[in-house]
Amino acid sequence: MRQIGVRVRQQVWIDGHPVDILIGDRLIVQLDGFEHHRTAADRRRDIRADARLAVRGYTVLRFDYAQVLFEKAFVQESVRAAMAQGLHLAR
Repeated sequence: MRQIGVRVRQQVWIDGHPVDILIGDRLIVQLDGFEHHRTAADRRRDIRADARLAVRGYTVLRFDYAQVLFEKAFVQESVRAAMAQGLHLAR
């Protein structure tokens, strides 16, 4: 994100849970490791967390290990597009 001039805060606690990256006031980027979703329960946990954040007014973008390493332009463009829509700003 620094390469494209986006200021981030890492490991911010929101509603009693940490998020990987917070951009501005309302845009969350979650980064899933290589073996992050080993079970269906792991996936459900993240879906639940994303829903909890969404109903509190946050936008969550979730990317996996391969996307971060090999599709950097896609990740960066997704963040830029969200910011262009003002999704990082408090309403």
